[in-house]
Amino acid sequence: MAYYANPYMNQYSYMPNPTAQQPAQQAGVNWVQGEAGARSWLCAPNTTVLLMDSESERFYLKSSDASGMPLPLRVFEYKERTGEAKQNPIDKGSYVTREEFEAFRQELLYGKPEKRGGANEPAV
Repeated sequence: MAYYANPYMNQYSYMPNPTAQQPAQQAGVNWVQGEAGARSWLCAPNTTVLLMDSESERFYLKSSDASGMPLPLRVFEYKERTGEAKQNPIDKGSYVTREEFEAFRQELLYGKPEKRGGANEPAV
């Protein structure tokens, strides 16, 4: 039995149609020059990208929705934190002590305690 080449087969090897490549996710830091550079950064649909400003102490979060339309650019400023953060002193006049709380709780649960033996009431 003889095998013959298929006359309907293309003589060139099959190559699929080229498709648009997805942008590769960059694991490093993305640097831009100013806010204009951040606004012009292309962002894939449904992603958020952190962009660091190389000209000032700012960084940007650029996001896009499902259709690829960019959302408003979020701008942040950062500064170096040196030393311990100072804590604000606690104003103890605005807090209730445990004894005051328990007295108030007893008053709510059982009503106001009646004073006996006062000037207007006879002692029992």
